[in-house]
Amino acid sequence: MGQKVTKRKKTKKKNRIYAGISILNMAIVGLLFLVVFRYGWLQIVDGHKMAEKLNGQVKGESVYHVPRGAIYDCNMKELAVSTMVDSLFIDPNHLSVSPDKIADQLSPIIGLKPEEIKKKIAQGGGFVWLKRQMPYEMSKKVKELIDKNEGYSAFLGFEKESKRFYPNDMLAANVIGFVGTDDKGLEGVEQEYDSLIKGEEKDFLRYHDAAYRPIKESVFQEDYRAKSDGKNIQLTINAQYQFIVEKALEKAMQTSKPHAITAIVMDPKTGDILAMASRPSFNPNKYYDYKEDYWRNRAITDIYEPGSVFKAVVAGAGFQEKLVKPTDVFVDPGVITVSGRQIHNWSGGSFGTVTFMDVVKNSINTGFAQLGLKLGGERLMAYARKFGFGAPTGVDLPGEASGLLFNPKDMVDSDVATSAIGQSIAVTPLQMVRAMSAIANGGVLMKPHIVKAIYNADDTIYKKIEPEEVRRVLDPGVDKMLIGVLEQVVATGGGSKAKIQGYHIAGKTGTAQKIDPEHGGYMPGRYIASFCGFGPVENPQFTVLVVIDDPTKGAYYGGLIAAPVAHDIFLQLFRYANIKPTNGNQGLIDGLSKEVIHVETPKAEPGTTTTANPDKDTDDGGDEDLME
Repeated sequence: MGQKVTKRKKTKKKNRIYAGISILNMAIVGLLFLVVFRYGWLQIVDGHKMAEKLNGQVKGESVYHVPRGAIYDCNMKELAVSTMVDSLFIDPNHLSVSPDKIADQLSPIIGLKPEEIKKKIAQGGGFVWLKRQMPYEMSKKVKELIDKNEGYSAFLGFEKESKRFYPNDMLAANVIGFVGTDDKGLEGVEQEYDSLIKGEEKDFLRYHDAAYRPIKESVFQEDYRAKSDGKNIQLTINAQYQFIVEKALEKAMQTSKPHAITAIVMDPKTGDILAMASRPSFNPNKYYDYKEDYWRNRAITDIYEPGSVFKAVVAGAGFQEKLVKPTDVFVDPGVITVSGRQIHNWSGGSFGTVTFMDVVKNSINTGFAQLGLKLGGERLMAYARKFGFGAPTGVDLPGEASGLLFNPKDMVDSDVATSAIGQSIAVTPLQMVRAMSAIANGGVLMKPHIVKAIYNADDTIYKKIEPEEVRRVLDPGVDKMLIGVLEQVVATGGGSKAKIQGYHIAGKTGTAQKIDPEHGGYMPGRYIASFCGFGPVENPQFTVLVVIDDPTKGAYYGGLIAAPVAHDIFLQLFRYANIKPTNGNQGLIDGLSKEVIHVETPKAEPGTTTTANPDKDTDDGGDEDLME
């Protein structure tokens, strides 16, 4: 009996075990079913969403700019190049030390205040830029800091970026422009041709681990980005000529202490801009250290009253319309009244009975006012527009101004008279040098350009810019007569300080009162002094314009302060272009040739000149355009 009870107990126990095992098996099967179901749900229903979430943790898409194409001068001298440099980032999510500590360590290396670094860290996330485009020595010191501190590589890292470098510093800065940290051209040629120079933007897929270290194809990142498909730009600018011009402007800035100076050298036969400079200027390698006002290219953005330089155009119009000849006689009363407005000569007196040649040489306002009235407003403005004033030249640079001319229908006689002496109108320096170049070019106006050719990355030609004739402005015979008159302005007239022994130079000086941009009218005692001319007359190679804005030291006449600057520029240009004098005084050029100019060292002296100090000269220059 006892054995049966014991047997039944064992059987019940065994049944309970089997039942437990069955329940356990069912639970396991159910759990497996749930796992499989969940796996299937994640794979099929939520698969796309989960994949995106996973990729977001290990992968990042970036847009990289391949290195920009280079910019060269006309002789393929490098003016702007790109190099690959390190940019430092931090991963706040994996920061293993206090923000205070890392900020204090990095601050003296990367040049940011600790507070700035901590502010960046406080942004959070897995990627924050700390310092873009670092110099080599700076990135080297950061790498040394990472190597010395275990775990720093988990939250500090580098990416390669393309950095623009200007090997000649300030040389042609206002023409070339500069590039911002995001590889975008912001001024000058860099801006105008940005889409070609920078090449295509590349979408780059970057995989990384939890410490933001690159994995998979990201290891090929640097090689991939080092290949540039940007176009290379060859300018018409000659770096040697540019250096000559800039040194002359630096000297003039010290002599006259003006608000600004602009100078342009153009090939009158092609429209090539051989040099274009402004002062004050800036170093594009450190553009952020300068006022924005220093960035702009005054040669195309600024407008001014040209004063007597514009009389070259008026004289040409008078010759073309057969209203005057160089030998025609004028009676100068010293002052004339037109529509109730008095126009005086710069001298304040009368030159008496003179020929028109004398009117031009001595820049006699009353004579030009009379010629202007003979032309009339409609013809005068028509010739101004024919010479390219009142509209952009179309030069391949950003920010070009149009200038200001009268609508002939709105002109009264006094407007005609003052326009004929270069007042009441406004031009850009580029418009003025182009107009004078048309006279030098036998009466044919050319389109100015700054780019000579564009090359593909493999050095094949993408585009070549050929000289472009715009229109004829004067008949050849008329133009030749005008050149003869303008040559006398430099030989024996108001532009004599631009004269160089042994060379024939033609040109015109100008001194105009400065416009008050806020209140209108003119600012007392404030002037724009200028000279524009070309040479050698027999075969013009260079047209030179110098505009001195608001000189504050010494004289202010164009004949006294602008013509000497042009003299310096012409003298140097003739020497470096190996243009021999036509009569005598070869020694002046030979002596100059002993000096060597190195563009790479802008602080070097460009050579000696023989220009007299304009501050010590009492000649009035013959060109002040006074009005009451």
